[in-house]
Amino acid sequence: MNISHIEHLGIAVKSIEESLPYYEGVLGLKCYNIEVVEDQKVKTAFFKVGQTKIELLEPTSPDSTIAKFIEKKGEGIHHIAFSVDSVAASLAEAESKGVQLIDKAPRPGAEGLNIAFLHPKSTCSVLTELCEHPNK
Repeated sequence: MNISHIEHLGIAVKSIEESLPYYEGVLGLKCYNIEVVEDQKVKTAFFKVGQTKIELLEPTSPDSTIAKFIEKKGEGIHHIAFSVDSVAASLAEAESKGVQLIDKAPRPGAEGLNIAFLHPKSTCSVLTELCEHPNK
């Protein structure tokens, strides 16, 4: 697997609007993109920290994955995302090494990325996202 960098850290929040004062006012970060990803039932907000991003994830539906995560574990770090050359090739490699996949193929994610998740049962209990910039 050819990982170039940490693409982002995903943080589950109940409300992006209520979280902005901390990230912008206290940490001094600038939110540069807020986007709803309908098929994932999530609203996202992004901040740049060097080459890495912070992604806030707010559920848009009570039956969304993020809503269930918050209900079970509370707000906090949800996943780590790595930038890879090819999500499809990385999924095949991970599966060949016995890693349980959540996604069998890449799918569209926020910011136009192709994404896929590896199951935390196979990744030391850390939900892991693979991201590919399709125009690179």
